[in-house]
Amino acid sequence: MIEVRNISKRFGDVAAVNDLSFNASPGRVTGFLGPNGSGKSTTMRCMLGLDRASSGTATFGGRAYRSIENPLFEVGSLLDAGYVHPGRTGRNHLRWMAMSNGIDTARVDESLALVGLTDVANRRVKGYSLGMRQRLGLAGVMLGDPGTIILDEPANGLDPEGIRWIRDILTHFARSGKTVLVSSHLLAEMALMADDLVVIGRGQLIEQCSVTEFVDRHSNKWTRVASPQLESLISALGSSADGVTRLDNDPTTGTPRADIRGIEAAAVGQAAASNNIVLHELSTQLDSLEAAFLRATAGAQEYATTPPPAPPSAPLQPPVAPAPLQVPFTEGQS
Repeated sequence: MIEVRNISKRFGDVAAVNDLSFNASPGRVTGFLGPNGSGKSTTMRCMLGLDRASSGTATFGGRAYRSIENPLFEVGSLLDAGYVHPGRTGRNHLRWMAMSNGIDTARVDESLALVGLTDVANRRVKGYSLGMRQRLGLAGVMLGDPGTIILDEPANGLDPEGIRWIRDILTHFARSGKTVLVSSHLLAEMALMADDLVVIGRGQLIEQCSVTEFVDRHSNKWTRVASPQLESLISALGSSADGVTRLDNDPTTGTPRADIRGIEAAAVGQAAASNNIVLHELSTQLDSLEAAFLRATAGAQEYATTPPPAPPSAPLQPPVAPAPLQVPFTEGQS
């Protein structure tokens, strides 16, 4: 169990983290989300003693990180995959970590195989791509098979297969009873991976809850229907619906479809039953995690942006090249 209590961190007059408290539980992946500049990395550094918090505490199983005698066996962390000696091979980097922490070096090859780096283990790290360094960093995290894992942007630099792999392995770790805290800007992946969310903005907690609760709380909701009697259903609903958006017909069955706002799915189903209207689909739709996150953090963005201007109603015409300059020729001129 990770317990963060009232952590604050100031850099001069700037409060990077302000009285922040949250938990991360064993057996679950906790996503740590926030806009750029929200204080996520600073919080993680304070938790691990890399920065000294101005106030507050962070404990792992009831103990501060600095009081854990062999932290690699209990808390594995990766905040920056770039901090690796470039002249070492991947295998020697892990051997150095293992020997300095009293870990059997046989664990090195197991960790390399776990992250898929066996074939490049004898190459120098300076020749590794960013994605390979991320994998090497995670191999180091897992050397001691810790019960708690803390990762900051672990999918950075990974290709689609690598992103899928990091999602699967972190989920596997959590299901085996480990506590997993992971920060990421890949919200679509976080929606697939995380069980719980800790969302912060401007150094303060915005919300801690399950992914399902967060999306439900911060999403627009509407009802999607498909019916061969769609127009009759819309008429039956009358003014009880705030708006109807007709969609393309279902590509498989050809059934007309629509999104209906302002009325819950149960009420739409009741209206259909009362009027003997056949339904092929009746479902409640929600925004994505990304849309819910942007809505929840709208007031905590460090850099507010504006949408791009609308395209012109008529296509722009290419500029007309100027006519070549005509210079009068005078006899004898060269």
